[in-house]
Amino acid sequence: MIHLYCGDGKGKTTAAVGLAVRAAGNGLRVLFVQFLKARPTGEISVLASIDPITVVRAKSSTKFTYEMTGEEIRKLSEENTEALDRAFQTASRGEADLLILDEVITAVTSDVIAEESLRRQIEAFDSECELVMTGRSPERWMIEAADYVTDMEKIRHPFDRGVEARRGIEF
Repeated sequence: MIHLYCGDGKGKTTAAVGLAVRAAGNGLRVLFVQFLKARPTGEISVLASIDPITVVRAKSSTKFTYEMTGEEIRKLSEENTEALDRAFQTASRGEADLLILDEVITAVTSDVIAEESLRRQIEAFDSECELVMTGRSPERWMIEAADYVTDMEKIRHPFDRGVEARRGIEF
């Protein structure tokens, strides 16, 4: 089945991490692929230490996409599309029971992954592997393709008051 954790609220990656831990605790093999996030985070270091979980961080940049040149976006797009293709190939070969594509939706809306590439992969996905996608502002077809859709709505967040992200809470 396909899970979609979306919205502008906190908790999309956290929900995906929780599912990864639950799956691993039940002996499932997890492939956790993260897009657009470059800085070290607490959840990534812990996930990488759990035996049936493989963590892959797609190429990222120290710049925001709106700060990048066309050439930088093109190169980043190629690298991220390759990571996406490898992830689906791994799942299709039966080498993962749970495939998590963290921030793949945002990678699509930021033009780091071609929307058609992701759509083609999902439409062709014929595997017993469970698929999770996270990110903001999913396209209608993503919502329609999903079996589970959870929209994380932000009601209030300390960042709105100028509070910086805190180690161990936001990353």
